[in-house]
Amino acid sequence: MINVAVIGTGSISTKHIAGFKQFADRCKVVALMDIYPEKSKKLNEQYNLNADIYSDHQELLKREDIDVVSICTPPYTHASLTVDSLNAGKHVLVEKPMASSLKECDEMNAAAKTNHKILSVIAQNRFLSPMFKLKNVLDSGELGKIAHAQIDSFWWRGHSYYDLWWRGTWEKEGGGCTLNHAVHHIDLLQWMMGAPTDVTAITTNVMHDNAEVEDLSVAIFRFSKGRLGQVTSSVVHHGEEQQLVFQGEKARVSVPWKVKASIAKENGFPHDESDISLEKKIEDIYDRYPKLQHEEHTGQIDNFLTAVEKGEPVLIDGEQGRRTLELIMAIYKSANTGQTVKLPLAKDDPFYTSEGVKANVRHFFEKKNNIENFSDNTITTGTLNRH
Repeated sequence: MINVAVIGTGSISTKHIAGFKQFADRCKVVALMDIYPEKSKKLNEQYNLNADIYSDHQELLKREDIDVVSICTPPYTHASLTVDSLNAGKHVLVEKPMASSLKECDEMNAAAKTNHKILSVIAQNRFLSPMFKLKNVLDSGELGKIAHAQIDSFWWRGHSYYDLWWRGTWEKEGGGCTLNHAVHHIDLLQWMMGAPTDVTAITTNVMHDNAEVEDLSVAIFRFSKGRLGQVTSSVVHHGEEQQLVFQGEKARVSVPWKVKASIAKENGFPHDESDISLEKKIEDIYDRYPKLQHEEHTGQIDNFLTAVEKGEPVLIDGEQGRRTLELIMAIYKSANTGQTVKLPLAKDDPFYTSEGVKANVRHFFEKKNNIENFSDNTITTGTLNRH
């Protein structure tokens, strides 16, 4: 039996706790920690955990019977909590974004390696059946060369969203929608397309004058062989219609799922009828890939527990978490310098450290309101891949 401790009992922790409870024959949540113990007590009762409650993570980490620590705190705390947990001999599952800086990511990965422990970074959208199906289609080569990827990370958050005390600041949240919302889609982009060579980006804040950080950004990534990727990150899009579209030499595919294979006339214009044979072949590849048994957070927790039990690699480790953060830091650098940024970022780059980022980014507005906790922390999410 794997004993689990959850550090941070805000809204996202419910996804972790519910996921762990799906595998009651393999693990048990034995401890909860939060600087607001009343929140832990509420979840303890809500999920009938009978877990011990802590307000100090160092006291929790003294327990030798804890095997896994699940970290669900604000981004600026991820690195210190992860390193402390790894040094205490625990495996760690940490929420996105992995950390506030690449330097912190490197410290976390070094601690995992030194202590021979597993570090996994939450990227739950990979654990969706249509995502695995789409990846299988792209890997099949049936689309030919991929020319363009369009990633719409569309979310909507009301003005009060940034009133929460740690949100909307470069110091504590580490960034805006690009870091904390589009991180999911940027992870998917680099998983499916590989590493880009450079990025050009613009960020702005058009709807949330109670936040220092951006609420809208547009980035263009250049990949090898002339391929391009376009990522729009937003918390201003009503309806939250999210999508990933890949335009190939022979066909286009997307999530929500759609396939189209155009045929050119003699003059290069498209025929009214598409290539039905190729579309059916691609549909068959998509349909043949089996549906995942467990999805989203539960799917990643299953993968993580299996890694702990069998010593197998996790699908999303700390190195992959770092790669995603590097793309986001490159977006911030480009947007704040007005220049195209080459990848990878060097360790002497100002955007390698939290201090460098904070010293070089624009504050769109100054944070006005500070609410300790919302009375209702229910999470509602966008429409990506629900079709």
